[in-house]
Amino acid sequence: MQIKGHTVRGKVLDEETRCAHYHSEIDRIAINFYCCGTYYPCYECHEEDGCGNPGVWPTEMFGEKAVLCGACGYELTVSEYLTCGSKCLTCSALFNPGCSLHKNLYFQT
Repeated sequence: MQIKGHTVRGKVLDEETRCAHYHSEIDRIAINFYCCGTYYPCYECHEEDGCGNPGVWPTEMFGEKAVLCGACGYELTVSEYLTCGSKCLTCSALFNPGCSLHKNLYFQT
């Protein structure tokens, strides 16, 4: 699905990147998976439809754009995302703070 000019794969339900697994009002990001360079709304979507070889963003690449705001299309770097306080730096849309429970699946910790 095309979302704000970016292809997002997986079980995407709407134009803000909500998916079949996570679809509350504040579930509005997609992760550009390091292993395949493809946006997915969550790790479960990647497990079902991804490259089959999950990998995490290494610390030395935290300056790279890796998180898509489903509200406005801004791409946050890993560092920006990890320090944004669960809010888009551009449009102030809220992100699900519970995503931090899964950060080890996306980013080197």
